Amino acid sequence: MRRKFNWKVEPEWVVFTPGVIPALSVAVKAMTHPGDEIILQEPVYFPFFSAVKANGCQIVTNQLKLKNGRYDMDFADLESKFQSKGGMPFGSNRIKAIILCNPHNPIGRLWDREELKRLGEIIIGQGIPVISDEIHCELLYKGYKHVPFGAISKEFEQNSIVCMAPSKTFNLPGLHASSIIIPDKKLRDKFNESTASMVHGVNLFGLVAMEAAYKYGDEWLEQLLDYLQRNLDFTLDYFKEKIPKIKVIKPQATYLLWLDCRALGMDDKALGSFMREKAMVGLNDGSMFGAGGLGFQRMNIACPRSILKEALQRIEKAVNAP
Repeated sequence: MRRKFNWKVEPEWVVFTPGVIPALSVAVKAMTHPGDEIILQEPVYFPFFSAVKANGCQIVTNQLKLKNGRYDMDFADLESKFQSKGGMPFGSNRIKAIILCNPHNPIGRLWDREELKRLGEIIIGQGIPVISDEIHCELLYKGYKHVPFGAISKEFEQNSIVCMAPSKTFNLPGLHASSIIIPDKKLRDKFNESTASMVHGVNLFGLVAMEAAYKYGDEWLEQLLDYLQRNLDFTLDYFKEKIPKIKVIKPQATYLLWLDCRALGMDDKALGSFMREKAMVGLNDGSMFGAGGLGFQRMNIACPRSILKEALQRIEKAVNAP
């Protein structure tokens, strides 16, 4: 963390869990009671919804804004969640946390320091913590740098739960190992007390793989990022030249592409069927990611270019068919 992100993390801050999604569920459980609320910035990774609902909590949506092919946070809407309406308290007495996704899945945005500071000032100013899923933090395209939420300031550090894992970067999800960084002892104790709800703990193979990846994986990761960059460039050019009806939201991070298919004029169900049955490709339906996802599809480009090319050719043939 210090070498890559200039953040000195003390060993006692780290809690190991069998994955980030179980950790998110534990974090929600640790800080809420049934009926409380958690803010999500939709469209967002769909397991976030179950992490909130499985703990009997409600989702408060702070929908991201799409303008000219770029997503931004809606800070005015976020602030409104804590404002009184009609003389009655609104939201603030029930909202217990926000789950931040950075880099964001599925839109591929890497939130910069100023955006994170603005978010933190609003949320921490309300006396609630930020749960930050940063599992894609090492999968960055050229010219971008990741800023861990907890590294911004001591105040942010003490009011955050930062979730990381080698599973996306090094393709190790089956080994179920993640590191959850919780600098504040009270937050960490609450989190540890709630880990009893986990079905199982971290397995030895996962811990060994995590250590090996972080110690010896830099050269491999550099090669991976170079390959991903070339896959991204190839895909962006392909859509622009041969499938212009589908607009790609250009990512700054992750190996995922968010495809704007609204110009095809299909509802979400028809669009999903079109991709699976006519184009013969398995993408994720945008509706899975919540508000703002209708008419979109999520595509994974972390594959050999030969497979990527075949998938794009299938989409091209289906979209451009008379």
